[in-house]
Amino acid sequence: MKRPVRLLGAGRLRPLPALALAITLVAGGFAALSGQDWYRAAHDDRAAYAAQRDAALSAGEQAVQNLNTLDHRELKRGLDLWESSTTGELHEQLASGREAFTAQVKEAKTVSTARVLSGAVTELDDRAGRARVLVALRVTVEAADGARSDKDSRMLGELTRTDGRWKLSALGQAPVGGTSTG
Repeated sequence: MKRPVRLLGAGRLRPLPALALAITLVAGGFAALSGQDWYRAAHDDRAAYAAQRDAALSAGEQAVQNLNTLDHRELKRGLDLWESSTTGELHEQLASGREAFTAQVKEAKTVSTARVLSGAVTELDDRAGRARVLVALRVTVEAADGARSDKDSRMLGELTRTDGRWKLSALGQAPVGGTSTG
C-alpha cells in the first residue's frame, strides 16, 4: 500500500505573499476612494459658486474703497479709477457729473482715503451675473488746513458682472441698527 505524499506547508498561506496581497488591496481601495473624492470635488458646482462669491466680494470691497478714496492732487487718476470700477447707471452718473465734481474737489483741496474693515456678500446670482455686498470701511478725510477726521460707515453695493469682471452698479449707505421695519 502506498502512502499519500504530503507536501510541506500545503493548505497554509505563506506570510510574505499574503501580506503583499493585503497591502496591495488596501492601497488600491485607498486610490479608488481618493480618485472618487477628487472627481467629485473637481465637478462640484459649489466650488465654482464659492469662487464667484469670493471674486464678487473682492471686487466689491475694492470698488467701494476706490469710490471713497480721492486726492485733489491726482484727481484725474482717481476719477478714472472710479469710472473703471463702475458700470451701468452709476457709471453714467459719475461720468456725467465729472466736471462739476472736479471743480468742487479742486476748490476744497481734500484728500480722502478709505480702508475696508470687513465685507460680506449678501446675495449672489451667479447665472444672472448680479451680487450685493455689505462693506464696512473707515474713511479718513484730510482738509486743506491739515485737519483730519475719521468716519466709519457701512455701504451697500450692487455688482454686475460685465466682460467677466464684477463692477459696482449701485452704491448707498447701509441703514444703521435701531430702525423699525414695521
